[in-house]
Amino acid sequence: MSTEPLFLIGAGGHGLVVLDAIERAEGASEGISIFDQSENRIGQKALDLIVHRFDSAMNMKGRRFHICIGDNATRARLFCLLAGAGGIPATVIHPIATIAPSALVGSGSFIAAHGIVAPDALLGEGVIINHGTIVDHECIVGSFCHIAPGATLAGNARVGDRVMVGAGANILPGRRIGDDAIIGAGAVVTTDVPPGATYVGVPARQIR
Repeated sequence: MSTEPLFLIGAGGHGLVVLDAIERAEGASEGISIFDQSENRIGQKALDLIVHRFDSAMNMKGRRFHICIGDNATRARLFCLLAGAGGIPATVIHPIATIAPSALVGSGSFIAAHGIVAPDALLGEGVIINHGTIVDHECIVGSFCHIAPGATLAGNARVGDRVMVGAGANILPGRRIGDDAIIGAGAVVTTDVPPGATYVGVPARQIR
């Protein structure tokens, strides 16, 4: 991370987690501004920062930003909007996360405390690897995915774009998860999952 000015977009619960990670990594929130569209949050404090009103038309050229929103579709939309306006997506990594030197982490991604990204794993843009999540060796995680707290992707798993993997879920080695799929909390995925499907249970079964 850098000490250059940084715009955080989203002051909800995930925004607090991102801001906390930055403060722990850098020792302060100097140079950071946080924005939201919710009238209930504007003017309130997010940790020690005042929340400002987010305006999608504000000048982003050359400005670093991070989208702090857990919903994949919303995060993807705002990421593309701000990057298309000349903004520079910033990756945020908690200081007690573990990233293998051979792993690749896409721009604008977030790795929370105790997150593990193992050797030769690949994360796309705008990915969330939440608290205590394991992305094992040679996994590929597409852009704008959210891997929720405590989930595990075993070796060589392949996850498409905008996939939601619920808290505590387990994806077995080599399984393929299609774009926009949802894996329920605590599910154990033993088979490939088609795009757009929702799987829950142990072993996971399709419900939609």
